[in-house]
Amino acid sequence: MSKARDVTDTLSRALVDKPDEVEVVEYDEDGCIAIYVKSAVGDLGKLIGRRGRTASAIRTLADITAEQSNEEATVDFEDGQPDQ
Repeated sequence: MSKARDVTDTLSRALVDKPDEVEVVEYDEDGCIAIYVKSAVGDLGKLIGRRGRTASAIRTLADITAEQSNEEATVDFEDGQPDQ
């Protein structure tokens, strides 16, 4: 588990209404850390923010954290699906 994933997880859980339903998964894709954040239904807007500013800030902080370990990180967000 990378520091970039830890930063993303901490920030994401702090921003949403249902922090226990946040799922952060990390994959290694061609030397780049790909981080996927899945939130509860209705919490995606809090992670994206107005005009994507919050999402941009999370991505920037994850990338800066990854650069400290000579790595590169990307962050993508997904909205949770309602139970069927």
